[in-house]
Amino acid sequence: MSTRRYAQVIGDPIAQSKSPIIHGFWLEKLGIEADYRAFLVEDEVAAVEAYFPTALIDSDWVGCNVTMPHKKAVIPLLDTVDPVATRIGAVNTVVREGYGLAGYNTDAAGFLEPLSKDLSKQHFYRMARILGTGGAARAIVTALYDEGFTLVLAGRTPEKARAILDELAPKGEHHAIHLDHFAEPTDFQFDDREGCLDLIVNTSPLGMTGQPPLVFDWSHAPPGAIAYDIVTDPVDTEFLKAARAAGFETIDGLNMLIGQAAAAFEKFFGAKAPREHDAELRERLTA
Repeated sequence: MSTRRYAQVIGDPIAQSKSPIIHGFWLEKLGIEADYRAFLVEDEVAAVEAYFPTALIDSDWVGCNVTMPHKKAVIPLLDTVDPVATRIGAVNTVVREGYGLAGYNTDAAGFLEPLSKDLSKQHFYRMARILGTGGAARAIVTALYDEGFTLVLAGRTPEKARAILDELAPKGEHHAIHLDHFAEPTDFQFDDREGCLDLIVNTSPLGMTGQPPLVFDWSHAPPGAIAYDIVTDPVDTEFLKAARAAGFETIDGLNMLIGQAAAAFEKFFGAKAPREHDAELRERLTA
């Protein structure tokens, strides 16, 4: 049994998770007597089903973050699921609420956080080119659709991209294409982008350490577009380096990682994350 409140992050594998560093940093800064730990829950139905009854026995357990491959598997085990998480079809935060378990998805809010200044403005048109059709893409498609974006979703299987758009972005003229479409240069002449907001978002693992590179030709990006890569290893990906070299603003994956963690932290510990220390936290995460 624990001797003080604690939350966990569960997944398989779990050793690579940066969540204990983030939450531990905030607990330290706020002087909160609590812990946050990584806990391996193997990729087996029985292991996932056994986790929550055991956790609930300990009154100091306040909840857990959920990472791959359990974000869908936990849903039937919860008493309530937030509407956003239900739409996305994935839960990444589980909180003890009373005698039950409540599921949330903070990925969508975490993704949007570094875009808040841009999203607060009025635009004639908003378009996002989203690369990848995995679990993260579902949260990002949902978030951007709710913010009024026209979406172009690119994947290795355009049929899967089309199905995601039909499910999560049912209104509007959204487009599903093959990822290779963006690999070759284009001579397309973009119209006037004044008053528009354009995003190029990599939601795939391409470009991550140990993964194949992401091939994207920046002639496909409208003038003034923002490049956003959710990969965190490395933080400064080749995708982002190429975007900066082409003159585009960039957002790295630590922004989403820290943003989604902040939303979960408040649910676990009842205090807002001390975001004034983000620069120091980023140094710790990249040390």
